[in-house]
Amino acid sequence: MADKNTVNVGFEKQIWDAACVLRGNMDASEYKGVVLGLIFLKYISDRFEDKHKALVAEGDGFEEDIDEYTSEGIFFVPSGARWSDIASKSHTPEIGVVIDNAMRAIEKENKRLKDILPKNFARPELDKGRLGNVVDLFSNIKMIEHGSEKDILGRTYEYCLSMFAEQEGKRGGEFFTPSCIVRTLVEILQPYKGRVYDPCCGSGGMFVQSAQFVENHSGNISNISIYGQDSNPTTWKMAQMNLAIRGIEPNLGGYSADTFLNDLHPTLRADYIMANPPFNLSPWGAEQLKEDVRWKYGMPSAGNANFAWLQHMIYHLAPAGKIGMVLANGALSSQSGGEGEIRKNIINDDLVECIVAMPTQLFYTTQIPVSLWFLNKQKKQKGKTLFIDARKMGSMVTRKLRELTEEDIKQIGDTYVSFVDGTLENEKGYCAVVDTEEIAKQDYILTPGRYVGIEAQEDDGEPFEEKMARLTSELAEMFEKSHELEAEIRKNLEAIGYEM
Repeated sequence: MADKNTVNVGFEKQIWDAACVLRGNMDASEYKGVVLGLIFLKYISDRFEDKHKALVAEGDGFEEDIDEYTSEGIFFVPSGARWSDIASKSHTPEIGVVIDNAMRAIEKENKRLKDILPKNFARPELDKGRLGNVVDLFSNIKMIEHGSEKDILGRTYEYCLSMFAEQEGKRGGEFFTPSCIVRTLVEILQPYKGRVYDPCCGSGGMFVQSAQFVENHSGNISNISIYGQDSNPTTWKMAQMNLAIRGIEPNLGGYSADTFLNDLHPTLRADYIMANPPFNLSPWGAEQLKEDVRWKYGMPSAGNANFAWLQHMIYHLAPAGKIGMVLANGALSSQSGGEGEIRKNIINDDLVECIVAMPTQLFYTTQIPVSLWFLNKQKKQKGKTLFIDARKMGSMVTRKLRELTEEDIKQIGDTYVSFVDGTLENEKGYCAVVDTEEIAKQDYILTPGRYVGIEAQEDDGEPFEEKMARLTSELAEMFEKSHELEAEIRKNLEAIGYEM
């Protein structure tokens, strides 16, 4: 499996298909917590049981010593909450209560999981027969044996999140950003070490990919510190679980909260900020924040939070910090609500390093066209901005969904590196390095198409006059054929009593 993060996966899909047995008539939004909670519970139980067997074999009597587990980043699962205990009662009427009690017991023994795990399996609308069937299916799958990567559940978790995003439609975008978009942000920012922040973290995908990047480059995950926040309590819990199964200890605040109205990290100055904020959010609390210190470049429009998100992130940047964020394309050129002036001020402060126009159909949840914005407080190429038009990139992986390939992501990353090194040559229709003076002449509009131009068409060697003569002759033949078809249609209609 070349790319485990695409929708074309094996083991992850098996888990999803098995869990779908449980759904019945439940909405995806309700079903999500049930499925992800079961996956989480099964995985931590598998890890615990492996360690437990090893300690029993050692014969020193430490198999119930919690420190033996936590010292290796393994969650301690107390007796009665282990999967074997749950599986033994899978077809009893109280299976939902058994799972809820297991979740509570695990939270009690692992303070990091306090108030995070779902405890709603006993509710009447959840069919206990189906729940027992899923427990049986999961009992026959030993998750940690499906690959050497420690994040096998993480991949399964992310896959299920993507499937829920597809099923929930527009609302799904609140918690899930397509993996290829996150990987593109990470490929350019390259967060090797330091503080990584996402002010609207959803299910934590930005953090997962950052940690994966560090590990893939033989780095130490402990060299990055994770900070985040989300206003949706269910999503906030999903992020905590998503990161916990990967051994990542984040600071997401002690609870879910609105980033604008209740900034949980007011003194944070991050080295890397990555975010996919809600597109064109309104209302967002502008009336309560008119004199806020974050609006250095101008008061954001009350009807659209795009430049509120952007300025919030700039405010939280360290002196050498970088931002990579997703924004609806309207932010590239909008002049309403003072947005043009704010964009102008940010550009004149020499913060905008790169803009990437993305292809359509990357999201399960919206057709709004988006671009990636990269800002840098210490740009190496002063007074210059790189524009990349990636709208033709990507491949359709389903009838409705497109993904950037690994080659696409690498090409974008390599283009950025060449720009920073000062070796990049402009390529018509794809990339251009533009001075701030030129951007000013374009009224500070950041649409890449304005600067990269149209891709040059290859000369086929046919002289213009000959080509025009050939094309007009072909067109005349088409017109003649269309007249013949029109006459045939009229004749057929008349034969059945209709005239035109």
